[in-house]
Amino acid sequence: MTRRPVLASVLCLTGLLLTTSACATLGLEHPPTARPPLPTVQESSGKSSSAAGAAVLTDSQARSALITDTDLGAPWTPTRGAATWRDGLLKATTPTAECQKLLDRLYADELLGGPARAVVALDDPDNGAQLRYQLTGLRPAQADRALDWLKTLPENCARFTAKAPDDTVLDVTVGELPLPEVGDVRQGLRVTLTDWNTDGDPLALAIDVAAVRAGQDTFALTNGSLNDVPNEATQAAVQLGVRRLTEVRKQGRVQV
Repeated sequence: MTRRPVLASVLCLTGLLLTTSACATLGLEHPPTARPPLPTVQESSGKSSSAAGAAVLTDSQARSALITDTDLGAPWTPTRGAATWRDGLLKATTPTAECQKLLDRLYADELLGGPARAVVALDDPDNGAQLRYQLTGLRPAQADRALDWLKTLPENCARFTAKAPDDTVLDVTVGELPLPEVGDVRQGLRVTLTDWNTDGDPLALAIDVAAVRAGQDTFALTNGSLNDVPNEATQAAVQLGVRRLTEVRKQGRVQV
């Protein structure tokens, strides 16, 4: 299915959050690994992080830091519920402990461990994709440990087999996913679960995984679909997430 290049045009025309350089970065002609000509969000300096100390966002600020369907533009809409593939494929088991941990966290929507401060889920009805975005309550040191764990998975869980709830054997691969160079620490993964034992084309669930720490705050997202994953939405959500956090912290005082 040919996807409409809606993200860059919607975000740039509306001027919701992005600068001119950010709009250029989100254009589909730019590779996702390319550093923009001017930074869309400045890397948080050690000075600013230490000045923030143990400051945490209020509940209202955490909700304000979430991205929305309006940010991503059509065809994204507020979710109508959990995607059907979550129980059918994602609730799988494998004897390898680290790989099972990944599957469990993806299914529980707790990628970095622990409950989230604020969560939003969005659907793309054009291809059945679902994007789940959450702001975590982790301290920076905790977040960095979780991100370090994610970094090991393309090697430790590069390819393994898992069993779906109906005993279907799935071929699972985990690889690096390039992310925009925003925030302080980031890690992206592409997780694919494939059922080769089908009549005709294999059935594959592909999931973009991204986690970013920006100063005191950390967010994680998953973007999955049984068809082509709209990767431009993943790239946009990462940039928007960091920018939204930066703006929320500038707009008001945080609790210490």
